[in-house]
Amino acid sequence: MITRAELQLLRSLRDKRHREELGLYAVEGEKVVSELLAAGHPFESIYATPAWPGKATHPVTEEDMARASHFPTPSCVLAVGRLRRGELAPGELGHGLTLALDGVQDPGNVGTLIRIADWFGLARVVLSPGCADLHSQKVIQASMGSFARVRAVVAPLGAALAGAGVPVIGCALEGRDVRSLPALPDAVVVIGSEGRGISDEVRGLLSYAVTIPRLGAAESLNAAVAAAVVCDNLRRALG
Repeated sequence: MITRAELQLLRSLRDKRHREELGLYAVEGEKVVSELLAAGHPFESIYATPAWPGKATHPVTEEDMARASHFPTPSCVLAVGRLRRGELAPGELGHGLTLALDGVQDPGNVGTLIRIADWFGLARVVLSPGCADLHSQKVIQASMGSFARVRAVVAPLGAALAGAGVPVIGCALEGRDVRSLPALPDAVVVIGSEGRGISDEVRGLLSYAVTIPRLGAAESLNAAVAAAVVCDNLRRALG
C-alpha cells in the first residue's frame, strides 16, 4: 500500500521544480525500467503491481498505481532514482566524440539524441540549460536504456566549447557537405534547436558547419535525424 506521503512524493516528481528540490526523478513503464535495470542503473525505490515480473521494493495494488501513475493509462511499475548532476571535467571535451545540444526543447528529440550517441559510441552528450529536462519522463522514455549508458551533462555551451581544443562542428542548412568530413577521433558535433537552429553565441565558436545535401523539397530534417547522419559520416571516416 502506498502511504499518503509516498503518493504526494511520486506525484510531485511530475514537475521539474520538485525534481530539482528533491534531487529525485521518476520513470514509469515496464520496458524502460527493465532496460535501465539491465544496464545497471540504480534506483532508490521500485513501486510495482503483481504484473511486474521483476523485483519491487514497494509492492502495490493496481488501484494504488493508478493513483500514483504519471500516465493516463498506468503501467505496472514506477521507479524512483536520484538526479545525475555531473559536471564536465577540465579538458574533457578534448577526448572522444561529443554531441552538444543547443536549446533542443523537444523531450522526444533529446531522448532520441541520447540513444544516437549510444548507438554510435560517442563519449558524452552535453545539454545546454535551455534543453528539455534530462530527467523528464519523455526524455527517459525516448532514450530507453541509453539513459543509463551515456554520460549526459548539463552545462553552458559557450563556456564549454570555448575551451574544447578540438573541432567544433555545427549541423546547419548551409555548410560543407557532411560526406566530406575528415577522420576526427576527437570532435564536438553541435545540434541546434528545432525552431531557431544554433544560437549566435555557439555559432561564433564553431570551427565550421556541415550540411546534409538536400535532394528533395523538404524544408528541413528533424534534429535527431540530422545528428544520426552526421555521426554516421564521422564513424565512416574513422573506418
